[in-house]
Amino acid sequence: MKRFNALFPLWAILLSGVAFYFNEFFSSLAYWIIPLLTIVMFTMGLTLKTSDFQRIIRDPRPIVVGVLMQFILMPLLAVVLAKMFGLSNQLTAGLVLVGCCAGGTASNVISYLARADLALSISMTVCSTLVGVVVTPLLCGLYLSTTVNVDTVGMLFSIIQIVLFPVLAGALLNHLFPNLIRPLAPALPSLSILIILGIIAIVVALNSDGLLEVGALTLVAVVLHNLGGMCGGFYLSRLLGFDIRQSHTIAIEVGMQNSGLGVALALDFFSPTAALPGALFSVWHNISGSLLASQWSRKRESLDYLLRDEDQAKSEKHSK
Repeated sequence: MKRFNALFPLWAILLSGVAFYFNEFFSSLAYWIIPLLTIVMFTMGLTLKTSDFQRIIRDPRPIVVGVLMQFILMPLLAVVLAKMFGLSNQLTAGLVLVGCCAGGTASNVISYLARADLALSISMTVCSTLVGVVVTPLLCGLYLSTTVNVDTVGMLFSIIQIVLFPVLAGALLNHLFPNLIRPLAPALPSLSILIILGIIAIVVALNSDGLLEVGALTLVAVVLHNLGGMCGGFYLSRLLGFDIRQSHTIAIEVGMQNSGLGVALALDFFSPTAALPGALFSVWHNISGSLLASQWSRKRESLDYLLRDEDQAKSEKHSK
């Protein structure tokens, strides 16, 4: 399963290609997008423990900073990039909507692969998800009200149904029946990846014609949006005094949005065109995240070996 998870970007690219050419079959599954996303949120809830919430209470600083960056930096980046590249109103709505979403479960997988602070990653995802229930529709109304009509109240209720209820249900189930859930825990990341891959395939199929017409500028805007979030998350958190592992985690969380939710909301409240940035983001942020995870994991492994050797040398010196 670990090898399967590590090859997430490859599966995303391959399945996107399959969905692009066999778009009729995958397009017929469009009604599964929201149920699949709900299942992903539920599986994330199953990974939560009381200790995760205790961690938030004990040291909320990195979580607060990370969540603030996510909801300030990413929407602003989206607006700036959309204006810079002259994107249409619908493409702008899609890019801004992705920027206004919380962190996704894929970020937890990437943090795990990067040997970052997984507990912090989960805590940030949970907090941004809960905050996003209210903040996402409000930010969309703030940034998009002059270009497209935004049903803020409808979006709020959709996020409550798609995100809040499933996460709380999963967390409650894990709290009440931990012995039942514990054996399932190792398989949950792989299950989430499978579901996310399914969502990506359906979205690519639904937008197969639009992807040919979307243009290089939209693709560049999506790539810069993701990389800008990661770089901003890392360097700003380092400036604020957080350690490397925390900064790596914050970078991953800020740069990797819940684009699946963005796509679902775009299809529900805007148009298939508005879902294109989310579809591109879904594929790209998993690729960039996995590449970063591989790089940071190797560096951390080398550092661990170095520290282990130093500890061993000190131990031998004291024994003499």
